[in-house]
Amino acid sequence: MIKYLGSKRVLIPHILGEVERLQGVRTVLDVFSGTSRVAHALKSRGLRVHANDHNTYAATLATVYVQADRRRWLGPAQRLVAELDAIPGVPGWFTETFCERARYLQPANGARVDAIRERIRALGLEPELEAVALVSLMEAADRVDSTVGVQMAYLKRWAPRSFQPLRLRVPDLLDGEGSASCLEAREAAARFPADLAYLDPPYNQHSYLGNYHVWESLVRWDKPDVYGVAMKRVDVRERSSPFNRRGRIEDAVRSLLDVLRARYLVVSFSDEGYLSVETLRAMLAERGSVRVAELPHRRYIGSRIGIYNPQGEKVGVPGRSTNREHLFIVETGMVPAA
Repeated sequence: MIKYLGSKRVLIPHILGEVERLQGVRTVLDVFSGTSRVAHALKSRGLRVHANDHNTYAATLATVYVQADRRRWLGPAQRLVAELDAIPGVPGWFTETFCERARYLQPANGARVDAIRERIRALGLEPELEAVALVSLMEAADRVDSTVGVQMAYLKRWAPRSFQPLRLRVPDLLDGEGSASCLEAREAAARFPADLAYLDPPYNQHSYLGNYHVWESLVRWDKPDVYGVAMKRVDVRERSSPFNRRGRIEDAVRSLLDVLRARYLVVSFSDEGYLSVETLRAMLAERGSVRVAELPHRRYIGSRIGIYNPQGEKVGVPGRSTNREHLFIVETGMVPAA
């Protein structure tokens, strides 16, 4: 899966352990699915998962890692990925924008992205198979990029991995049914009841659309106007989330909790958030009994490298190396409607 700020990769065993302690959980709603790491792990345990995210690239990841059934799609996916991986590069919008005007990928790899993406568009594939192709391409580009894992900027000098040729792989599909959507969090919460709702909301100023705008443009293939050194999509300025606003996050969380229909809630939240852990716990206690597990979590690399200016000169002091991730487990007593 792609490199991702806020990824719960190292916390997944703890999350699964908490979920397995709960009785009668068969269906799960992941409201902010991101890379779908957690949703994919829950599906691997035999649960029926619905994964949602309002960003198109994340919903596409969810279509692959949650919705697609390996028994149905593995064979077609293998044939398609092999066909796409043989396509030679033809530079286009992606190469010009992200490899020449910016330096996210080497131009030769950017040209292959252009050619493969144009071919995917021309094929008119079924949704699951198109998602497999797009995720295979996204992850291939991620393996040869020249960033520290976010697309707010790129490295001054090419990363060693960027010199490797872009190669496609079939994503790790799972057997079983699931579903995915691309909705705002409150709409998804209102639309999809489940035995358990997993919430991992944005919690500070960092916009996932701004941090992963290259993947959004790659998946949507709308070739948008861009701005700044990072070549961000212009709609990064417009598609803001209340969860990224200090003055709005409390109301956003409360509004989301008001419409959720789930017997259990599992909420992941950092002590770096705009909403205090104490406030969040009090809000959740209004819905039912609350347990809290605290886990140390290594901070994103930007907290360590951001003390240097563009000339490589040390201009600050690194912040703390870890934060505390809190897992709130809430038993609401609600029996969700079918």
